[in-house]
Amino acid sequence: MPIANFAIEYDAVNQQNIFTNGDTVRGRIIVEVLKETRIKSLTLIAKGKGEAHSSNEDSSFSVYDKYYTIKRQILAEARQDGETFESTKVISQGRHVFPFSFKIPDREMPSSFKCALCEIVHKIKAELKQPMKLPRKAETYFKFVSKPTMDITGLMVPWHGSNNTSVKFFGSGAVAMDVYSDRIGCKQGETLQIRVEILNHSTRSVTPILKFYLKENSHGHGLQSIIVKKILQMEGKAVASSRKGTVMKTIAIPRRLPPSILNCSIFRLEYELKVYLDIKYTIDEGVTIPIVVLPDMRQQPNPVAFDVTPQQQATLQPLDSPPAYETLFPS
Repeated sequence: MPIANFAIEYDAVNQQNIFTNGDTVRGRIIVEVLKETRIKSLTLIAKGKGEAHSSNEDSSFSVYDKYYTIKRQILAEARQDGETFESTKVISQGRHVFPFSFKIPDREMPSSFKCALCEIVHKIKAELKQPMKLPRKAETYFKFVSKPTMDITGLMVPWHGSNNTSVKFFGSGAVAMDVYSDRIGCKQGETLQIRVEILNHSTRSVTPILKFYLKENSHGHGLQSIIVKKILQMEGKAVASSRKGTVMKTIAIPRRLPPSILNCSIFRLEYELKVYLDIKYTIDEGVTIPIVVLPDMRQQPNPVAFDVTPQQQATLQPLDSPPAYETLFPS
């Protein structure tokens, strides 16, 4: 076979080898031939696209989205009067390098991501045509991380929510709970400060529980599929009957946790922190804080595997300092 190697290489723009909106991707197409070879054309195509589907067989769907398509003719077919006619370029035996560059559009689009419900990819593809032969194709993927979205209302300001629960079965009274967060937007590697104030006017003891969830949501054709995964759980000190108490917690956002995806029309990756009270014989609806995980563009390690196992869903109590995430996200 005359073509021994047909591949794409690209240059990293930072130590983490990630690209973002407006970056220029530079690289080269490698063509190695064993003998003198005729080539009609060599084309480069860069694409950003997404696919989402359902995990439920009873309401299955598949939807697609395109973010950009960039095409470059590295070696073009000759044209005359608007018509293509047979014309070839002859390359000699050996290794040939064809450089390329393109700019990623500087607009809103989702980051690279893959899970059971969705796959968002950014890739580079090359196609080589020869006379009387099938086209040769090569492709490679690059990691794209969208710039942080800072225009969400209330993203970096203190957040407050409250809840009141009545105790009716085998008890009486009510419990009031106020939950405060220093903000709802947090970069990978940063910490959130949570304060829970409890006023227990019931006849039962209550224990505050905090659970941090990841929620994957694919949607299309009027249908949706949701998978919820618990990342961690914390437990505070119990508050006795007719007492009040305050619980302070620090939540460290792992650097390897993928950033929220809120700018995709077919898929959303969201985080929630639910705070509720464990009361015997009583269900407390609790308070849910929407958490937006922002990318830390300074450091962007490979994201953790998105399928969190029961062994990784560690329960830590009591917790007055950030949890040891090595147990939640092993290398």
